[in-house]
Amino acid sequence: MTDRRGVVAKRAENLMPGIPYVRGWAQARRGAGALATQLASLGLEPDFPGLTADVNVSGDGLVCLGTVRPEAALLLAELIVSGLSAEMPMDAETLTHEVGSARHNSPAA
Repeated sequence: MTDRRGVVAKRAENLMPGIPYVRGWAQARRGAGALATQLASLGLEPDFPGLTADVNVSGDGLVCLGTVRPEAALLLAELIVSGLSAEMPMDAETLTHEVGSARHNSPAA
C-alpha cells in the first residue's frame, strides 16, 4: 500500500486491467463504515464529513478522513490512546503525555 518512501500510493484515477480495485475498495468501505459507526456512536460524525472509501493505483483500499479541524484530529488521537491504554497499560503514560503535548502546543488550545 505504500511506496518506497512509506507514503500512501496515489489514488486510482485511471484503472488498469488485472488490478483488484473492487476488492480493495470493498475492504476500504467496510473500514470506513466501521469507523463511521463508532464516530456516530460518540456523536463525532459531523467532525469527519469527508470520511470515504477509496482505492489506490495498486488496488489497495484507502480510508480517507478528509479535511478535519485540528480539535477533531486531537480528539481522535485521544480516543486511540484511550483504546491503546486499555490494552497496554505500561505505555499508556507515554502515549497520554504525547497527546497532551500536542493539545497544549495546538493553536486551538
